[in-house]
Amino acid sequence: MTQVHVDFETDVFTALRKSPQEVAQEMRVGIAVLWYARGLVSQGKAAEIAGLSRAAFLDALAASGVPACQETIEEIREALGHA
Repeated sequence: MTQVHVDFETDVFTALRKSPQEVAQEMRVGIAVLWYARGLVSQGKAAEIAGLSRAAFLDALAASGVPACQETIEEIREALGHA
């Protein structure tokens, strides 16, 4: 597994009132939501990146205001053959 290391001044954690582990988890969820919203990863892969169950990732999407369904109604109709 490849790791990414990010350094923050200690006062960042104090200001956020969060531990480094909590900040790291929020960053994982945040990047997973962003990559999913941009269509770079699937919902399942994003949940895996975030370290969440699929249901918990759906909750994270909702909390972030990102739609869980990335297809438009037109794309869904076309896929169903109801164009």
